[in-house]
Amino acid sequence: ENPYPAVAMHKVQKPSEGSQLRLQARPFPRLDEGTVQWIIDQATAKLHSAPPAVRAEKKAMVPSWYRGSSAILERNGNALANSARRLEVVRNCISYVFENKMLEAKKLFPAVLRAMKGRAARHCLTQELHLHVQQNRAVLDHQQFDFVIRMMNCCLQDCTAMDEHGIAAALLPLVTAFCRKLSPGITQFAYSCVQEHV
Repeated sequence: ENPYPAVAMHKVQKPSEGSQLRLQARPFPRLDEGTVQWIIDQATAKLHSAPPAVRAEKKAMVPSWYRGSSAILERNGNALANSARRLEVVRNCISYVFENKMLEAKKLFPAVLRAMKGRAARHCLTQELHLHVQQNRAVLDHQQFDFVIRMMNCCLQDCTAMDEHGIAAALLPLVTAFCRKLSPGITQFAYSCVQEHV
């Protein structure tokens, strides 16, 4: 909380080329022992009487758009690279599901579920699903429907109160769009499988 004060570093300049060959004009002056001791005593007394240095806290309103720890993490290059990799895994898995490449989707699925712990991956899921709805690919077969529902459930399960008006709200139109045909004339929509979430 109270870091040590910065240690003053004195720069000692290197002697120039050939300086050892020049005659030393002035010898180092003799130090007065009494004066040196007086300076040391003065500094010690000042150190003991001074209160510990504490920085004054500046209170400020936190803007509503601030995302907290995720923003701090994103400053770290490694975290950014990992986040980009997770988002790529989410995108690839969704693509495989909609292209009916279920074997590839199954391989990536555990990584996608782990990625859903991160807010960026949850946001990516809603964006990718929204793109597929816009391409009129909302009517799914049974296996596709199952994958999409499991991803939505995992996404909603990991949502925090902060995500309620963001990610959960973005999923609302999607759960009323994605559906599967159970039999002629009977359609099951995604909301019937995810409506239990708080």
